[in-house]
Amino acid sequence: MSVAKPLPHDAASLHVAGTARYIDDVPMPADCLHLAFGLSTVARGRITALDLDAVRSAPGVIAVLTAGDLPFANDVSPSVHDEPLLSDGTVNYVGQPIFLVVARSHLAARAAARLGAVEIAEETPILTVDEALAEDSRFEGGPVVWSRGDVAAALSGAPRRLTGRLELGGQEHFYLEGQAALALPQEGGDMLVSSSTQHPTEIQHKVAEALGVPMHAVRVESRRMGGGFGGKESQGNALAVACAVAAQRTGKPCKMRYDRDDDMIITGKRHDFRIEYDVGFDESGRLHGVDFVQYARCGWSMDLSLPVADRAMLHADNAYLLPAMRVTSHRLKTNTQSATAYRGFGGPQGMVGIERVMDAVARDLGTDPAALRRLNFYRAAARTAGASGGDIDEAMKPGGRLPETDLASRGAVKVSSGTGRARAFGGAHSPAQEEAENATHYGMRVTDFILHEMTDALLASSDYAARKAAVAEWNAHNPLLKRGIAYSPVKFGISFTLTHLNQAGALVHVYQDGSVHLNHGGTEMGQGLFQKVAQVAAARFGIPLEMVKITATDTAKVPNTSATAASSGSDLNGMATRIACDTIRDRMAACLAELHQSDPSEVRFEDGQVIVGAQSMSFAEAAALVYQNRVSLSATGFYRTPKLSWDRVAGKGRPFLYFSYGAAVTEVVIDTLTGENRILRTDILHDCGASLNPALDTGQIEGAYVQGAGWLTTEELVWDDAGRLRTHAPSTYKIPACSDRPDIFNVSLFDGENREDTIYRSKAVGEPPFMLGISAWLALMDACAACGPDDPALNAPATAEEVLAAVGRARG
Repeated sequence: MSVAKPLPHDAASLHVAGTARYIDDVPMPADCLHLAFGLSTVARGRITALDLDAVRSAPGVIAVLTAGDLPFANDVSPSVHDEPLLSDGTVNYVGQPIFLVVARSHLAARAAARLGAVEIAEETPILTVDEALAEDSRFEGGPVVWSRGDVAAALSGAPRRLTGRLELGGQEHFYLEGQAALALPQEGGDMLVSSSTQHPTEIQHKVAEALGVPMHAVRVESRRMGGGFGGKESQGNALAVACAVAAQRTGKPCKMRYDRDDDMIITGKRHDFRIEYDVGFDESGRLHGVDFVQYARCGWSMDLSLPVADRAMLHADNAYLLPAMRVTSHRLKTNTQSATAYRGFGGPQGMVGIERVMDAVARDLGTDPAALRRLNFYRAAARTAGASGGDIDEAMKPGGRLPETDLASRGAVKVSSGTGRARAFGGAHSPAQEEAENATHYGMRVTDFILHEMTDALLASSDYAARKAAVAEWNAHNPLLKRGIAYSPVKFGISFTLTHLNQAGALVHVYQDGSVHLNHGGTEMGQGLFQKVAQVAAARFGIPLEMVKITATDTAKVPNTSATAASSGSDLNGMATRIACDTIRDRMAACLAELHQSDPSEVRFEDGQVIVGAQSMSFAEAAALVYQNRVSLSATGFYRTPKLSWDRVAGKGRPFLYFSYGAAVTEVVIDTLTGENRILRTDILHDCGASLNPALDTGQIEGAYVQGAGWLTTEELVWDDAGRLRTHAPSTYKIPACSDRPDIFNVSLFDGENREDTIYRSKAVGEPPFMLGISAWLALMDACAACGPDDPALNAPATAEEVLAAVGRARG
């Protein structure tokens, strides 16, 4: 069977040879026009005068458009129509598009765009968290609060208590292929748009709105992206709409791409956060209650900030069962780029907060941070088939065993020695009630928790205990170079929190020669989605993978698609494809069974053959025979994620179908004189369920870890006091290079299946391993803490300067 095999990416050879075609590689007619935006150089104000004569007379310029020239809607927002394509007179950030240049070449358009004379009555910009709070500049009118238990009582009654604050930076997507789009006018006023986008249907919707036509008049195609990471979920709208409007106006093909500087100045980033915490705990390290306040700097328009902030709240518990917890979220409006989706979609920010708390508590108690984390885990999932996640017998077995002190704190009156079986639970604590208590602060029961056994396995395979002792020995004898080692877990919810997005469609054709043509609603951005879905199709028909072809994602083939985001690509599109393939396969089986006087249930599709009773024929022969008997060999498949129920206002329900899990141990070294640091070794054990493709999943885990570590270490976004982004090029913004990866990098997949009925019992892998990079930041904090008795309070990104400052704080 083709699934579960470590096959290479379907376009790997094209990538290596440099022949994979992206938007900017598509051959265009000689009369193709090129676009560029004229940008604001002021963060906040009103346009008082706009002189574009020099732009219009510049070489190669065909047209110059302002907001008043747009034929219909002047909006590219993915949410509440608060993001005009071109400024309507108000300027909201440095880099906001004010006018659009249409020229004969890319360079001519870009050069002309710099010639606009824009006079702006400047106003004082709101740039920081403190300034936004002082001005009460926010979305949703006030903070959002979700809670569980009596937090005030838990904090006041706890034997020990700590408070603190963490500053957490944003992150530039830095996809290799920049934002790009092209539009080709069609007959009858229709428009064909090619876009480097994770969300073709949203592009279709926004272009149709801008042109004043129905969605059926706009076709959007996306073959591949050179990276996305969430940055092409909504940020491509502006380019596609601009191209379509200009193409409609001129009647010529129009193309637009951002240069790297423009891309970084115009587009949104990961939300930076300030997180304040108040935690109560006891001498054993058990947390009694946590109160978080999250401040998200959202930028000038809403974009996707509300669901991003929601997911940060949803993941503020990470892997820990917290009896009392409150999360308060402030969504602040500032005069900076509108922050947007980024891998993890707020989840990483939420997780960093609780991991900082765990680290602070462990340091305060002088206990091992890994042991303290394990102590506070959710209860282990049952291991027997059909058992509930609260099954006490199974939870007490090795690998999932709860400490006896934990049982006592939860009402267990006796623990049977040797077996670890709880004999009685205080009368009121039945297994079902225990399961109900094993719930998140938003009320979702955790029935699939496997981090106990994953943690035990990883700490053993990474030789954590011996290495931690070796690190302590090293630090005792080396005053200048200090080492640190840290473990961190991940529990990440899988599904869109906007419930209606959890749906997907697929279109499958089987041709007379047995070849299979497949389209689905997912987009390929290098993650290997097309290969995984092709493997599913090949497995359903029992044919070699080379007989399956997936072509460009196309809104004319599969309508109303959801974004390829939320790590849902394989889950949604794989299931939709399976349904479509099974529909065709069942038709084929019924036809062949009738022809051979057999039962359809006895028809088998395997190894490129179709077996009907004693008869065997190739899949191609079977397809031809079924076609000759006038049976349809084409089908659509539709899938909707089950079991979801979420009320975001109340902060209650089941927003996720399941959780993905992972754990990492990272060792680092720092130079206490300069703050320079290196990742020496990383060991990862990650849960992909029954992996569809272990090679692709391992690659995703490795890349996600490095990207996550980059966010928390080297990648620093800097705005000046005028609101200008100063880190807008590779020369000033440091993403991890190949040499920044760990020298020793061990990645293993956890052996297990998804308990939920996903495609071949696999699990999502796009976002969850990103948060394994938190272990690198924790290891740096551990190294800083070796320099003195005080808490180093390391902020992120932990640049060399920040590491040096943390060393100073540790020394007091």
